[in-house]
Formats: sequence, structure tokens, C-alpha cells
Amino acid sequence: MSDEMRLDALAIGAHPDDVELACGGTLSKLVSLGYRVGVLDMARGEMGTRGSAETRGREAAAAACELQLTVRDNLELPDGHIWLNEESRVKMARKIRLYRPRVVFTHYWEDPHPDHVHTCQIVREGAHVAGLARYDADTGQERFRPHTIAHFMFPRTAAPTFVVDMTDFAEQKRRAIACYQSQLYDPGSKEPETNLSGEGFLRRVEARQRFYGSLIAVEHAEAFIVREALNVHDPIELLSRKMNMYS
Repeated sequence: MSDEMRLDALAIGAHPDDVELACGGTLSKLVSLGYRVGVLDMARGEMGTRGSAETRGREAAAAACELQLTVRDNLELPDGHIWLNEESRVKMARKIRLYRPRVVFTHYWEDPHPDHVHTCQIVREGAHVAGLARYDADTGQERFRPHTIAHFMFPRTAAPTFVVDMTDFAEQKRRAIACYQSQLYDPGSKEPETNLSGEGFLRRVEARQRFYGSLIAVEHAEAFIVREALNVHDPIELLSRKMNMYS
């Protein structure tokens, strides 16, 4: 296995733009810290109300450049028909064994969009079976299982496990999102309006960042949930991060 393919973090989203919207700032921060970061999209976005798969492919490539990703890949499952089955599980396990990420970011397990929910299921099961030596053994890939899976895009009723200050990377995230011009507000467009194409959508994205930022007394932040217990090496370092305790 070539070290050139190894990633420290792999963010997996159902559609091109999901990852940028959910954790683009965090990924930019990780790159700045010297980590090798990649994105895996589950589908090409061909079922989207606006744009086309070809357009969104170009937009995804441009966003990857903005985020300075090591790799951007696509599982090429059918958009709108992302299901947990043996085919999708094998494909996911092979990608995880290929990139061997220590940490995986992906969708929360409850979501109104079925593609998001099924992506979470495929990632969690694919990550597990990728660690079984006899699973899909004919490919010759070595078994591998990520250390942790962290989830994004969860409802307001769920409390985050951890919050990442990405204030210094908010503008880089904004530029990455702006690469998806076909999906965003365009007063001259004749295509049907969607949630993303509404004039106030990007303001709501920023409002969410500022809300999570307010939880740790910073301007912009992104939040995540980890389902399993975390193995903390230094609880003092973890629990004494600087913030305004007297606000």
C-alpha cells in the first residue's frame, strides 16, 4: 500500500457540496495543520433539481482546489437511489482500505433525506467490514478500520460531542461553497428554486457557524457527534482549551 494514498481524514458526503456545507472549514483547518485530507462523494448529483452531473463534477473539482484536498473521489452510486446493500458496502470497504483514513466524517444517522441516512449506514458498515481480513479478500487489499467516525448535519435537538473553531477558515469555506454556482442563488436562473438556491441560504449557513461558535466563544465553528466513547489521552489538554469563561 503506497503512502501516497494514505489519508489522515476522509469526509464522505452523499452529494457534491454536502461536505463543503457541513465541514468545509474543519477540512481546511486540518489541511493547514499538515494533515492529508480527502473527500468521497457517494453520487454525482444527477438527480439534482438544478445543474447536471457534469456541471457538478466540475464544481466539485474546483471546490477541492479551494480546500486544497489531497484527493477527491466518487463512489458513483445512483443519485436518489443510495442504498445499503452488498454492492455499496463492498465499494465503501474498498475505498476505506485504499485511503486508510484515521478519521472519517460523514452524515448523521437521522435525516429527512434518505440518501444522507443511507450514506451513514453504508459508511458505518463499510468501515467495520473493511477491518475483517476475510471480507472481500480477493482484491488483495489489506484490512483496515478507521479509528473514529464523526457525524455532521445533525438536528438542533442533538448536542454536539465536539466543536471545531474554524474562524480563520470561514472565508475559504465560503469560496469552496461558492464553487457550486449551479446550486446557489442566481436571480437570472430559469431553473426551479430549491433550499440551496434561495437568497437567504448562505446567510443561514453562516448563522449556524456563528451559533456553534458561540458555544465555544469564537466567531465561526462546526460541530460533530461521535457515537462511540472517545479514548482521551490527556483530559487536561482537552478540557482546558482557552475560551472566555466570564462572558
